[in-house]
Amino acid sequence: MMSYPHVSKADFRDGMACLAGAVNIVTTDGPGGRAGLTASAVCSVTDSPPTLLVCINTGSSAAPAFLENDYFCVNTVGPAHEELAMTFGAGTPMAERFERAAWYRNVTGAPVLEGAVASFDCQVSHRHVVGTHEVIFGEIVGIRQQEDAPVTAWFARRFHALEV
Repeated sequence: MMSYPHVSKADFRDGMACLAGAVNIVTTDGPGGRAGLTASAVCSVTDSPPTLLVCINTGSSAAPAFLENDYFCVNTVGPAHEELAMTFGAGTPMAERFERAAWYRNVTGAPVLEGAVASFDCQVSHRHVVGTHEVIFGEIVGIRQQEDAPVTAWFARRFHALEV
């Protein structure tokens, strides 16, 4: 096997800052409790069956709930929810995070953000640990979306509003 030079965490993070991604508030509820976090490490996997993945840092305060529960919801946010995304990305106590917005339940019972640009209600289908993260694959069992709504992207370590 060929040997390659070591890529530092700083170089990796600087490089990833050049990769724009949607801002998502990912939520869960179930036996492991209700929890949520902000993530840009979300992507589609396949449309047959409709599946996406989310990467959860196993050291985060939300991780225990995500690792125990079998359902989650990816809520893609727009400019109106940037402050909420910061709250879910910070060390704010879990209950307080949810008090700052309106939520409802869809198919799985995972919290769905009222007014999200899109919400993907998922049942966990696979899990895989890679380094400090658990990659959770979710089969999408429900989708809610707003037509022509602006979305927020994370790029160069800050928010950017994208219009249709």
